[in-house]
Amino acid sequence: MKKLMLSILSLIMFFGLFAQSNYDNKEAFNPQFYPYPGNDYRSASGEPGPKYWQNRADYKINCSLNTESHKVSGSVEINYTNNSPDNLKFLWLQLDQNIYKQDSRGSNTTTQTGGRWANGGFTEGDIIKSISVDYNGKSFTPKYTVSDTRMQVWMQEALNAAGGKVKVSIQFEFTVPEYGTDRMGRLETKNGIVYEVAQWFPRMAVYDDIQGWNTLPYIGAGEFYLEYGDIDFSITAPSDLIVVGSGELQNPQECYTSEQMKRWNEAKNSDKTVAIRSADEVRSTSSRPKQVSITWKFKIQNTRDVAWAASKAFVQDAARINLPSGKKCMAVSVYPVESIVKDGWQRSTEFTKASIEHYSNKWFEFPYPAATNVAGIVGGMEYPGIVFCSSKSAGNGLWGVTDHEFGHTWFPMIVGSNERKYAWMDEGFNTFINGFSTDAFNKGEFKEAGFFGDPNSSFMVKYTFGDKMDGLFNTPDVIQQQNLGVAAYLKPSIMLNALRNLVLGEERFDAAFREYINRWAFKHPTPWDFFHTMENVAGEDLSWFWRGWVLNTWKLDQSVNAVSYEKNKPENGANITIENLEKMVMPVTVLVKETNGKEHTINLPVEVWQRGAKWTFKVPTTSEISDVILDPDKKLPEWDRDNNKWKKKGF
Repeated sequence: MKKLMLSILSLIMFFGLFAQSNYDNKEAFNPQFYPYPGNDYRSASGEPGPKYWQNRADYKINCSLNTESHKVSGSVEINYTNNSPDNLKFLWLQLDQNIYKQDSRGSNTTTQTGGRWANGGFTEGDIIKSISVDYNGKSFTPKYTVSDTRMQVWMQEALNAAGGKVKVSIQFEFTVPEYGTDRMGRLETKNGIVYEVAQWFPRMAVYDDIQGWNTLPYIGAGEFYLEYGDIDFSITAPSDLIVVGSGELQNPQECYTSEQMKRWNEAKNSDKTVAIRSADEVRSTSSRPKQVSITWKFKIQNTRDVAWAASKAFVQDAARINLPSGKKCMAVSVYPVESIVKDGWQRSTEFTKASIEHYSNKWFEFPYPAATNVAGIVGGMEYPGIVFCSSKSAGNGLWGVTDHEFGHTWFPMIVGSNERKYAWMDEGFNTFINGFSTDAFNKGEFKEAGFFGDPNSSFMVKYTFGDKMDGLFNTPDVIQQQNLGVAAYLKPSIMLNALRNLVLGEERFDAAFREYINRWAFKHPTPWDFFHTMENVAGEDLSWFWRGWVLNTWKLDQSVNAVSYEKNKPENGANITIENLEKMVMPVTVLVKETNGKEHTINLPVEVWQRGAKWTFKVPTTSEISDVILDPDKKLPEWDRDNNKWKKKGF
């Protein structure tokens, strides 16, 4: 009976030890990963297929700014091309200003919970004054329905597939909110209001081969998914305001004084910052033309959006940006005098120039004629060719927000992923490339651990991979607000660094990442297109990696299980058993130290985990082992570092 009880106890202890691991090798390395095969639209290699298509939206916009009522009134002419294989009986447009209405979905959800994307107040939203449609030589007033931040416009006859074109003309008006979900708004300064204006005209929703019409409402945290095209836009404003916008100013000679035009032209050829209007000149009436109003005309090509800013309080400076092809463009900054502090906005143009030049050389050339940084009420927000950053930022904070917002030029302005659904593909990829630019800027002037600190520290690993943290594969509006900084920014950046440094190596990763950007520049990739591209270019099946980092909220916990010697003699070599205790897998680096001072570094591939939770490997020792340490350089997000070590008793 005693022997039976001991046997049962041993069995219980055996299964108890076995149960300590949550790892399932068949789940981690499941051969079925991709939800659908490649087709003519999207190749299984990750490239756009031979029949890839996307629709096009070109805009001509004329508007005016009323500084007494804070209203923008205007008209937009949308020339929309249907390149899809489908005839379209109706069109969907986005009316983002409707988020600021008191009864909007955003006001009833995001604003109720407070935080960065809450409305600072309410407006009447987009007031649509008229709509007309021109198609096949006929003009008509369409039936249309406004549903929160979307508008459906019905065609009298379907818009033809494979190249059908239609013109939609809309007159609209809205009030610029004081605080517009940290994307736009008005800032009171001692010399006047700074207006930052974005999501300001009716824009076409995306119709794609994945979902058809993409009509998720604008609620707050979720950003944007837009078609590409050329945009000409003009803003008429009182002449004492300086206006900046996306793209190239077409008529600077009509907008600046003769002295400012000299400085403007000087800045085009200068690597040093040139003042267009200095702080001392802001209150001088001679620093602006004399007429009542000025119409500022801008143009930008192959873009998904435009934004602009205006103020009589602006100090303005600029410099030349040098691109790798030999082309030149301009770095421009506008800011109130209050923003001139130690390492303040007087360095903005320097920061902008460095950021754009770095990303252009490392990844893909900047495609726009100007990069403009605006100081205002918005903490940090990106648009093609123009970004809004906090007027209070300085030093490391100003470099960080400027570099981050301009980094968005590459993700998602150039690589046009769906921000409304996949924040990790723009915020996370951008956070990743920000690390390289910060290291490079001015010999690492602002290089530091970062806002979150060491991502592999015990505290950050518990926060990033804890049970209360949202996963990457969630829409931004589903993710808890307090978790978005990790789930959308930090964790995907950690992921890409791990893929580059620990799985693929720098050369293979960089080649694949650049190819992804080149393949999908000004197109609409899905997560699967990214996965396919990285795997095909790098030559590696990474389904185990995406499954652990993106599709699930798995943890990594590798441990030292046992140490033994061949025939109990250290000089015959040692057998070391390691164990994977959680669901995520990664390659393993093992440092083995002998009592005679000899050290061994063993790099084990991820495949050691394919057949189970434990792996035993041999080490050619000549003396007893004093220490075994997994991940000795702490490059992995280890859940429990205490079990990463084994130490000889008494040593």
